[in-house]
Amino acid sequence: KFALDVVFNPKTTEWKLSYDGRNKEPIALPVKFPLLLAQGAEGIAVGLSCKILPHNVGEICQAAIKYLRGEEFQLYPDFPTGGSIDVSRYNDGQRGGAVRVRAKIEKRDNKTLAITEIPFGKTTGTASKPSTFIDSILKAADKGKIKVRKVEDMTSANVEILIHLTPGASSDKTIDALYACTDCEVSISPNCCVIDDNKPQFLAVSDVLRRSVDNTLELLRKERLIRKGELLEQLHFASLEQIFIEERIYKKIESKTTQEDINKAIRSGFKPFVDTELGGEGVTDEDIERLLKIPIRRISLFDIEKNRKDIAEIEGSIEACNYKLEHI
Repeated sequence: KFALDVVFNPKTTEWKLSYDGRNKEPIALPVKFPLLLAQGAEGIAVGLSCKILPHNVGEICQAAIKYLRGEEFQLYPDFPTGGSIDVSRYNDGQRGGAVRVRAKIEKRDNKTLAITEIPFGKTTGTASKPSTFIDSILKAADKGKIKVRKVEDMTSANVEILIHLTPGASSDKTIDALYACTDCEVSISPNCCVIDDNKPQFLAVSDVLRRSVDNTLELLRKERLIRKGELLEQLHFASLEQIFIEERIYKKIESKTTQEDINKAIRSGFKPFVDTELGGEGVTDEDIERLLKIPIRRISLFDIEKNRKDIAEIEGSIEACNYKLEHI
């Protein structure tokens, strides 16, 4: 639902023909949210690499609001795998910065430690793909850097890695050693490289947020203008229909035999109402075609009061649209 609301809108999407020319496909999706910052991204290209860390959705929204209000803001990474983070050298996500991420280690008792959250980029592994995270603990134990009797992976829906200490081992010293000698603490170097204006550029995370918010405003403006255009079209035809039936203009075409005469008769019937009821808009050939398609049954059952209410509702929606455009 979130994606349908903020990532896709067929009316503001630029389309191109697919490879065989039979269908259309989006050039890019009109995303009304800083999705790149929420999800993060990582990849390499010739001479370039990119590592954008994920950020908290709520914090992204708060930063966007501050930017719109002209206030200062700061945005730091937030990881779905949990743990704790040191952002003192984050450098706004630019090249040269770094963050340190630590696992969450709890003391279950004097002989047992439990890792319940792990650093971003690490996994507890599967049967087919063993965990490098757990391997780093076992290697440190083999080298005598930590005194561990056994490591158990009890992970199911949540991470739970149990570390059973050897008799006499200090749990506090073991925790310090786990951070110093294993993947319980890792350093991550962000590198915010993005395509902007069809060129790769190294930007700060705050710049990416600003450009994304500006893009969102432009997309919202486009949506409102499209909606306003649709409402104006509805209003125009509802007014045409009302005049066509209320003033019995359809009676004027009963004796006409050619399309040209029919068009002239209809235009002549609408002439007194163009400047008043229709706001100066003339009657096009397309309008005439739509009017001629109105069934006789609908004309005979036409409810003028209901049509006036519908017109008033459309006018109210146009006013709301104008207000949103003025106060975007």
